[in-house]
Amino acid sequence: MSKTTPATQALIKAGISFTLANYDYDPNAERVGLQAAEAMGVSPGEVFKTLMAELDGKPICAIVPSDEEINMKKLAAALGGKSAHMMKPADAERLTGYKVGGISPLGQRKPVPTALDEMAQLYDEIFLNGGQRGLQIRIKPDDLAKTLHCVVADLTR
Repeated sequence: MSKTTPATQALIKAGISFTLANYDYDPNAERVGLQAAEAMGVSPGEVFKTLMAELDGKPICAIVPSDEEINMKKLAAALGGKSAHMMKPADAERLTGYKVGGISPLGQRKPVPTALDEMAQLYDEIFLNGGQRGLQIRIKPDDLAKTLHCVVADLTR
């Protein structure tokens, strides 16, 4: 498995400190983030999933704890829109350059408005996808927010 992805390259270019964690990705897992947490032996609340959505017809990204469900109304409000819905997997792959199960909010083909759930601030460091299945980036939430210029808000139910 390569440890160099567009996500890790974006962090290196930005001068942000991070570490990597590998785990055995299970393509049959119902919830990839929960499977990643279990495989790495960490709390599911520390592992954040990247969700690609559309807000008033434009692409956006949400980063939420793997053990939580996103609230689309809260996401829309956080990014100043009216209506949000999940993006189709094929569209998310085409837009980001990553495969579903490996989508990172970092190093996407085209930067999009991004929101990070406020629960990230409960942890010194969080895990999020590193740009390929089975690769997680461990990073300080403030560094992630700064790198992505993202909104930090309550995004879950």
